Amino acid sequence: MAIKPEFALDAKYRQEEGLIFLSGIQALVRLPFDQHRADKRRGLDTATLISGYRGSPLGGLDLTLERNQPLLAEHNVHFISGVNEDLGATAVYGSQLANFFPKPKYDGVLGMWYGKGPGVDRTGDIFTHANFAGVGRHGGVRALGGDDPLSKSSTLPTHSEVAFYDALFPVLFPG
Repeated sequence: MAIKPEFALDAKYRQEEGLIFLSGIQALVRLPFDQHRADKRRGLDTATLISGYRGSPLGGLDLTLERNQPLLAEHNVHFISGVNEDLGATAVYGSQLANFFPKPKYDGVLGMWYGKGPGVDRTGDIFTHANFAGVGRHGGVRALGGDDPLSKSSTLPTHSEVAFYDALFPVLFPG
């Protein structure tokens, strides 16, 4: 099997048709790019704000985002590492308020938060208030909980579904 001459390492993020092979982290990095492309086809100028906690079992997410800065800029994706889960969630919550101001820079903002199980639990107050406040007209939020059911990097075994249910979040489980 020959490598195609037009092959590029970032093809997994740029390719829009055919088979695309991704790790779980790469799929999460690709999500805002695909959303931006879909919004653009609908005539919308949107952006994404990603924030969360580096200590999460999703810790490779921040490294992969940082390694792909040109792609982030191309798709109006802004990554701000949170000092902890609460501050990251508050920033993402704030991204949904952009259209409350006159002349917003974007038609909508997608917020993407990530954190580990204990942080999901601790951030419940922010989740609940943010969920009841709602999202911008062309915005939305994805919350990603990195669970540690065997307690490899956490003091307690965790799973986030119950905390997300408590905040009245819809839950998608990739298993």
